Amino acid sequence: MDSRQLNIAALRHDYLAHGLRREDLDPDPIKQFSKWFGEAAAAEIRDVNAMSLATATPDGAPSVRIVLLKGISDRGFVFFTNYTSEKGRQLEQNPRAALNLFWVQLERQIRIDGPVEKTSRKESEEYFHSRPIGSQLGAWASKQSEVIENRDLLETQLADVRQRFEGGPIPLPPQWGGYRVVPETIEFWQGRTNRLHDRFRYSRQSTGWLIERLSP
Repeated sequence: MDSRQLNIAALRHDYLAHGLRREDLDPDPIKQFSKWFGEAAAAEIRDVNAMSLATATPDGAPSVRIVLLKGISDRGFVFFTNYTSEKGRQLEQNPRAALNLFWVQLERQIRIDGPVEKTSRKESEEYFHSRPIGSQLGAWASKQSEVIENRDLLETQLADVRQRFEGGPIPLPPQWGGYRVVPETIEFWQGRTNRLHDRFRYSRQSTGWLIERLSP
C-alpha cells in the first residue's frame, strides 16, 4: 500500500497486559532491568538488546540512533562504537545520554538517562576481541559517520586492513571503544488498556533509589 494513502492517524493497537504494581518491583532498578531483560530474551525477541541512544550537541540539538547494549552492571549500561563518530563527538562535548528499549511483544518499555563515561581500555579490548573477525576488521575500515564517495571505497579499505592484519591478531583501534551510561533515572513502562499505562520511575538519591508512579 502506498504510504501516502495510509491513514496513519487511524493506526492503533490496544495493550492487553495485566499491568505492573509497585509491589512487583525490585528495590534495585538494575535487578529489575535484568529481570525484564531476561524475560524478553526468554520470549526470543529478535535483537532484544537493541536500544535507541539519544545524544545532543552542547547547544541542545538532539540526534538518535539504534545501538546494541553489551553490558549491564551496578555501574551502568555499556555499548561500543567509534569515538570519532557523530555520537562520539557529541558525547565528548556533552557527556550525557538517554537510552530506550521497547519490546512490543511484551508491551514493555524502559527509559534510562544519565551521564556517560568511557569504559577502560581493558574493557574495550576484551569486548573487541570477542567480536567476529569481520567486525574487528570493519572497525578499522570504517571512518564512521564520515562522507564517502561510494561503496567501492569502503570495500577497498576493508581489503587493505585485511591484508594489513593477515595472519596475526587484530589490535583494538585507537578510536574505538565503549561508553557506559551511568543511570540517574530508570523508568519501567508497562502497556495497559485505554492508554492508561503503568509507569514507575527510579531516581537516584544520596540514600538509594526513590520509586515513584507516573501518570501515563
